[in-house]
Amino acid sequence: MKVLGIVCSPRLHGNTEILVQASLAKAQEEGAETELVTLAGKTISPCDGCASCHETGECHINDDMQDIYPKLLEADGIIFGTPVYFWSLTAQAKALIDRTFIFSAERKLRNKVAGVVVTEGRAGGVSAVAVFNGFFLLQQMIMVGEAIGFGGPKEGAIKDDERGMARAEELGKSIVRYIQSGKIPD
Repeated sequence: MKVLGIVCSPRLHGNTEILVQASLAKAQEEGAETELVTLAGKTISPCDGCASCHETGECHINDDMQDIYPKLLEADGIIFGTPVYFWSLTAQAKALIDRTFIFSAERKLRNKVAGVVVTEGRAGGVSAVAVFNGFFLLQQMIMVGEAIGFGGPKEGAIKDDERGMARAEELGKSIVRYIQSGKIPD
């Protein structure tokens, strides 16, 4: 069983990455093989809406998303992480979501277990989670939870949010337990 963590922050080693790492660590403790992908420094171009991927099975945009596609398909569970930017998710997260349009015709992400980790400064976490919920519904993924942590702009501040860290750990555990049992854990 494989759980993939995708950090959609433009910064490396920030609060969102810390929360996603906490989720992956718990998933690994529960027996999952884990992998972390960070979008910082990667080029993920926006979808241009050509829909040729539904005919060819491939996206014609040649960028770093080509390396991420197989990881999404191989994973049994996926934890997405984003900081809040202007009461929503980052442009990197939105570009990644839009580029999964390639999978929508054949529902290749159907029944993949998913969760989302969000870091916020003061507000907007619920809005970001709502965007991911819409994505999960469209792709027919199984959303088992979320974790919203308060981090602010200071790197590492998320570690002081005991509740946010605990929720992130619980999310990693819940994803593995759902994959193993097919039931959302209590």
